Amino acid sequence: MKTSLQVNPNLKPERKIRYNPVMIGILSDSHDNLDAVRRAVRFFRDSDCRLIIHAGDFVAPFTARILEEAGCPVKAVFGNCDGEKSGLKTALEPFGTIQKAPLVFPYEGTKILVTHLNSLVENLAAHRKYGLIVFGHTHKTEIRSIGPTLIVNPGEAGGWVTGRSTVALFDPKTGVAEIHPL
Repeated sequence: MKTSLQVNPNLKPERKIRYNPVMIGILSDSHDNLDAVRRAVRFFRDSDCRLIIHAGDFVAPFTARILEEAGCPVKAVFGNCDGEKSGLKTALEPFGTIQKAPLVFPYEGTKILVTHLNSLVENLAAHRKYGLIVFGHTHKTEIRSIGPTLIVNPGEAGGWVTGRSTVALFDPKTGVAEIHPL
């Protein structure tokens, strides 16, 4: 059975998930906060992530380019603030992909769905087709399960709305996700 863990945001970032060579780093709503995206990239590199998921709202292509420094592929969806879609596609092309939501793909035995908006998350989880659903938009961290589906909102990497920059880690081997402050 899948379990989830929400880390106290007041604690020093500490990875509870043990090393796994298939770790996924998750972020959303970076909103051109370049310093926060650089901190996320460092955290994902230090966590040995092999894939990064961005659930939308990069805003500008120069923000997306920073993710290349993580040294692993990126899968992303457009958010409601991503106006420069062709520029984002071009920026991510050498190391990842971006498309209109939903993005569905398998990874290490887990069927993953990525979207930006939260409006259909409950209905999608109720179909019991996905092991993981990632969304953003609300700028609020969330980890919960509906049946066999783990739902993760990493919060806002940018930190402009809440004053907190956060990301998530997901271990597809154990089904555990964690929220981490940057």
